[in-house]
Amino acid sequence: MKVDVYNMEGQKVSEVELPAHIFEAPIRTDLMHQAYVRQMANARLGTHSTKTRGEVSGGGRKPWRQKGTGRARQGSIRAPQWVGGGKVHTPKPRKYTKDMPRKMRRAAMRSALSVKAAEEALVVVDDIKFEAPKTRVMAETLERLVGEGQSALILLPESPRSSEQWEIVAKSADNLPYAKTLVANYINIRDLLAYDKVVMPLAALDVIKSFLG
Repeated sequence: MKVDVYNMEGQKVSEVELPAHIFEAPIRTDLMHQAYVRQMANARLGTHSTKTRGEVSGGGRKPWRQKGTGRARQGSIRAPQWVGGGKVHTPKPRKYTKDMPRKMRRAAMRSALSVKAAEEALVVVDDIKFEAPKTRVMAETLERLVGEGQSALILLPESPRSSEQWEIVAKSADNLPYAKTLVANYINIRDLLAYDKVVMPLAALDVIKSFLG
């Protein structure tokens, strides 16, 4: 599959061949769903915790005698029906993590990229380079590349911490609610499906080829 390569002005400068085994792979919605569920589950902390009647303080004695008061019998003021009492069948800390073989995860990623390619939602650019972090300049660039009102996932070939160029790009997009930067090595199902367009510099395309090829 050949796609156009644009510059930051939105002008076509060349073409690039996308590997068919990555961008024209069979669409496996079952794998994409499984990968998405796994990612969302693994993001859960599982630190929720509530106290049962054996863990709350107080209630060491019977509040009133069993019979003769006219009131319902009670054994403790920390029973679940009392205000301040313990809770019943409530969550305790647990792990929500799910496993998925790497081969299946990568097949799901190829499916998602193939969906984006089929929808013409991949925007390949020769390079993205700013002199200094400027949100306005980034907004204007994205409007030329993906169109007005479209959200964009911008893939970076390197971590912003290790490259001044990509740090500037990341900072320029930080304040845009419809844009997100992501290192190409960390590409994932949730982000691919959450944004309308994927903006991919040629250097980021090489990174994707290296670990999905």
